[in-house]
Amino acid sequence: MDAYLRRIGATRPARTDAAALRDLQLRHLQTVPFENLSIHLGEDIVLEEKPLLAKVVDARRGGFCYELNGAFAALLRDLGFTVTLLQARVFGPGGQLGIPYDHLALRVETADSSHSWLADVGFGDHSHYPLAFDERGDQQDPAGTFRIAEGPELGDLDVYRDGKPQFRLETRPRSLADFTAGAWWHRTSPASHFTQSVVCSRLTPEGRITLSGRKLVTTEHGERQEQPLADDAAVLAAYRDHFGLLLDRVPPTPEPTEI
Repeated sequence: MDAYLRRIGATRPARTDAAALRDLQLRHLQTVPFENLSIHLGEDIVLEEKPLLAKVVDARRGGFCYELNGAFAALLRDLGFTVTLLQARVFGPGGQLGIPYDHLALRVETADSSHSWLADVGFGDHSHYPLAFDERGDQQDPAGTFRIAEGPELGDLDVYRDGKPQFRLETRPRSLADFTAGAWWHRTSPASHFTQSVVCSRLTPEGRITLSGRKLVTTEHGERQEQPLADDAAVLAAYRDHFGLLLDRVPPTPEPTEI
């Protein structure tokens, strides 16, 4: 876990308070990329603590929600935070809900607050800081205005960003193994957006940087720039220089699929 802290440029906090949680989440988002490369490189994804830590810490890779929030939960627990895994269904472009266990998020208790916190380092472009879990009003964040509202079913919570629904949380505690079927679906289904595209992205102090296939997209202070990458050497250099990923081959870009 000390190596994990070094990976994200953090030190072991003196207290498991809200300030420490905020700092850890922001550092994680800025250093460990959200990426789905394992799906396209044919690498196995094992939802167990040791393999997840080996990937994020030892191999210095990233991952998608199950991997990133699964590893982050292990780090937080080691530091003394109380962490509960929660399952969520993601809202699609038309407002339809995705599959059960579509997303893994974390409920975290800190030592200094009566609040629980919704922590998340695995949803890509999302809140920079944890959200107050029990707050039902607007919550301001560098990424926008967030709100957690009661869902249509008892115990469900809908998370909104700038008025748009992001995902529906179920508040019942879960374990990593519960997410195996969701991870398998996202790795294999032609309907999964993870099988349809190759993406690697992380937060930066100025905005966000994303490598989507062979296109490098940089957003700084609201201004977006796109740079096509000419060949495999340029793509591998971008993975190395912008995300710290040392790959021996470029993940293949999937062929368009009729769904």
